[in-house]
Amino acid sequence: MSKRLVLVTSGEPGGIGPDICLDVATTTFTLNNHVIIIIGDVTLLEERAKLLNKAIVIIKVDINKITSYNNQKGQLLVLDIPCPNPNCMGKLDVANAPYVLNILEYAINLCKEHKANIIVTAPVSKEVINQSGVKFPGHTEYFAASFDCKKVVMLLANPYLKVALLTTHLALKDVPFHVTEYNLDQTLEIIIKTFILQYGITSPRIGVCGLNPHAGEGGYLGDEELRIIDPVIKQWQLKGYDVSGSYPADTIFTHTKDFDVILAMYHDQGLPVLKYSGFEDGINITLGLPIIRTSVDHGTALNLAGTGKASSKSLIHAIEYAIKLDRG
Repeated sequence: MSKRLVLVTSGEPGGIGPDICLDVATTTFTLNNHVIIIIGDVTLLEERAKLLNKAIVIIKVDINKITSYNNQKGQLLVLDIPCPNPNCMGKLDVANAPYVLNILEYAINLCKEHKANIIVTAPVSKEVINQSGVKFPGHTEYFAASFDCKKVVMLLANPYLKVALLTTHLALKDVPFHVTEYNLDQTLEIIIKTFILQYGITSPRIGVCGLNPHAGEGGYLGDEELRIIDPVIKQWQLKGYDVSGSYPADTIFTHTKDFDVILAMYHDQGLPVLKYSGFEDGINITLGLPIIRTSVDHGTALNLAGTGKASSKSLIHAIEYAIKLDRG
């Protein structure tokens, strides 16, 4: 059996991405036949390791001999991508935006060449990438465009619940325009297929939030539920699937054990609850891609870079989760 690569992009160099990537070298993973490779600037990672007093041997790997490597305790395997300004700890530098995108493109291209099937991402700064002139709403949208996927779904998970999003990085005023029958139908289809194929749940229980307070209160507080959300739910029920709602978002999360996944209508409707219930254990999964993509569920935390206070739990969980999803 050939080795399966887990590509970990080290993210914004001024933030905690490099810090938490270093902990991969000191973590014991159940790898099966997987090899974890960090993509980033070797020199930057070495300097950050010295600063944090981490006794790690960083090995620059040869992409042409990639399957000859194995993960060993105390060693970090790195595909070297030079960073224009590696002396950026704790601050953003627009000159480094192309470097961040190059890391992502390197991982994406390896997947397109069928040399890898898993990408795990450390956090990036959407702000600095957009300042560089590249429109970048987020990793999720970037991967969707790169793999020519018309529709993907952002799923956030921790040990207590899973929350999928109908819309992702949109201004709140734009959300209602994206709550359409087509969007909701496509989102539910992707969720159902993924839970059947990757999670092995033949009949996933999906609870769907309403858009408005109290799920519209019978139309008095908005009619998107009556016009759009509830009819789509009914269609899936008629097909024999366990999809229910629409539920008021302020109460559905008190019944998380009744669902395998809760579908929220927008970013800040579902994610505050998930992050409050287990912030360090949360991870981000993109459904609907031809590869497995997971991520940390936090930002760049510039103020924690180089302090030794950044937790790598989310990254470690994201790697472990991706390996478990990879059924070969």
